[in-house]
Amino acid sequence: MISHATGTATQRIFIDKQSPKAYHALVQTSEAVRATAADAGLDRTVVELINLRVSQINGCAYCLNVHTRAALRAGETAQRLGVLAAWRDTELFTPAERAALALAEATTEPTDAAAQETAWAGARDVLTDDQISAVIWVAITINAFNRVSIMSKHPVRTER
Repeated sequence: MISHATGTATQRIFIDKQSPKAYHALVQTSEAVRATAADAGLDRTVVELINLRVSQINGCAYCLNVHTRAALRAGETAQRLGVLAAWRDTELFTPAERAALALAEATTEPTDAAAQETAWAGARDVLTDDQISAVIWVAITINAFNRVSIMSKHPVRTER
């Protein structure tokens, strides 16, 4: 909230703590989406790449921190994580990963109709319908978590 008298921001609430039932529903959705992705044959590293790329676009430091650690635990390399923001400019990602990343970006920025059409065409070439659906659901879900963390200003704490 901004004080009209001073123009300064006041402390934010953690909306996940303020409305735990709503947040729990989002967590349950995330768990269902993770299972859907696994059932569709999407490797956990692909899911984490999607989570990271969407979080980069949205500028969610908290989710970037969480999903970088998750990606590394899932076997992702530091090199690929380091160039993820420029994935189109490297050959380090497979055609399926590239299709998933493009589709996740199109889901995150849905007003770019041309990017959406290109992403769908690329996805159709290398992903199954179940994988396409799972990629979109992963992107939708991380977009929601990004907004929870951004609006709550969840802090990124120094790791020890």
